[in-house]
Amino acid sequence: MIYELRVYTAVPGRLPDLMKRFETITLNLWQKHGIRQAGFWTTLIGPSNMELTYMLQWESLAEREAKWNAFQSDPEWISARAGTEQNGPIVDHIASSILQPTTFSAVK
Repeated sequence: MIYELRVYTAVPGRLPDLMKRFETITLNLWQKHGIRQAGFWTTLIGPSNMELTYMLQWESLAEREAKWNAFQSDPEWISARAGTEQNGPIVDHIASSILQPTTFSAVK
């Protein structure tokens, strides 16, 4: 099992819009494509309170590539994302890391 850590930095003032998009659109489409989330967080204390951090769980890099590409090219996602950005972008930038649990990790 591998995990993907993704940190979305929202455009100032747009974090609520980003969170609403995940809650009402993205998660449903992930379910359709078999993408499993391992948790979502906002930053309570840290360098930026405009971040949404989440983790995805993958069996392999090959699974990630296949399912993520299918999601990204899904016409329903493309249309829904465009609809949420009618008043401008909601994401300033995204950072992504692929993580592998250590032998002593509580999460495998």
